[in-house]
Amino acid sequence: MGAGVLTPLLADAGLAVGPAGDLLMGEVPLRVVAEAMGTPTYVYNAAVIRERFARLDAAFGALPHRICYAVKANGNLAVLRLLADCGAGADIVSGGELLRALAAGFPAERIVFSGVGKTDDELQAAITAGVGHINVESVAELRRLAVLAEAQGARVPVGIRINPDVTAETHPYISTGKGGLKFGIPIDQLPDAYAVLDETSALVLDALAMHLGSQIMQPTPWVAALDRLLEVLANARRRGHAPTTLDIGGGIGIRYRDEAPMAPEDWVAAIHARLAATGCTVQLEPGRFLVGPAGVMLTRIVHRKHSGGREIAIVDAGMNDLLRPSLYQAWHQIVAVDAPEASTVPTDVVGPVCETGDFLGLERDLPEVPAGALLAVLGAGAYAFAMSSNYNARARAAEVLVDGDRWAEVRPRERLRDLFASETPDPFADEAR
Repeated sequence: MGAGVLTPLLADAGLAVGPAGDLLMGEVPLRVVAEAMGTPTYVYNAAVIRERFARLDAAFGALPHRICYAVKANGNLAVLRLLADCGAGADIVSGGELLRALAAGFPAERIVFSGVGKTDDELQAAITAGVGHINVESVAELRRLAVLAEAQGARVPVGIRINPDVTAETHPYISTGKGGLKFGIPIDQLPDAYAVLDETSALVLDALAMHLGSQIMQPTPWVAALDRLLEVLANARRRGHAPTTLDIGGGIGIRYRDEAPMAPEDWVAAIHARLAATGCTVQLEPGRFLVGPAGVMLTRIVHRKHSGGREIAIVDAGMNDLLRPSLYQAWHQIVAVDAPEASTVPTDVVGPVCETGDFLGLERDLPEVPAGALLAVLGAGAYAFAMSSNYNARARAAEVLVDGDRWAEVRPRERLRDLFASETPDPFADEAR
């Protein structure tokens, strides 16, 4: 691993090589966390999250705006509270995320409920809570929301998420702005949406929204999509609606390997004039950008083996702990915590799950450290623990927050017995008596 790749990734996470030659997050040695908590364990850097929020916030300058953190990226309550304290709102996609956001201290009016498949229960919960607005993604959803709002005697602020039919260069599984996908209302169906709004006083069109996908590295797709969103805004105003908010989504990319992510300042500069001319408040929904680089997953080597000419390190974290490499073929840098700068050999880092696709990284340049050695998987603050599971009856990992020279457990490791504590092995036992 060349220093040109390692150094920026370490800096992104607020990591450094300490005097003893091991990795520090802030002022906390990662080996100390692993020794106390066991592995696998996720560790998040509060200072990095604050710095990334502040930089993105400052990029918009005096332009009225609100950053609504995408809770799906990492829903740990300590992470949510940290961002709420920074002044963020919350972008949610489920009733469970609504409860998490409220529990973490987000005011209801700073919560935006997005997502394509909201149930009646979820819509009713959002109405009752008084969320800032509900982003609808189909005409059918808008009609149903009108019925529920009328039944509650409520007046509900809504956003219409359009599908701008703009393709961003990213993984197809995380591209959301092109036509033919489940996301957003196609522009040619907007007259039907306006008709629903015209028929009810229970809904008010408060926002127009779009989202292009995730891990986008250039501002060009936003410029094209924003031009379409502004056409929709002009048409909505001609029809007598007065949206106060333009929701431009999230998706700002981060560095996982050797990418060159766009600076927030460059992104905002490319779209600032268009946004300022609208007179609307700008809303954005970053998740990965705020928390992705701030997290690492710690894991230990259980065994080493050599097979078919390949060096293999079997670790105690698997695809149930970090799904992205198996699902997206995503790259996460892997470093040896106690020897991050030692000479290396190509090594497959694989997990214990009974699947050939269970790997964290293939042919990675790693030192020939022995069983028991501690590894850190970088870029694990977003869509990592959040996508973890109990596959193979494995307990989900612990989570830790580091803040300068302090660290604390913010989610304990699951206990194996708790995984089946609510199950009933013999549901018909009473009938046999």
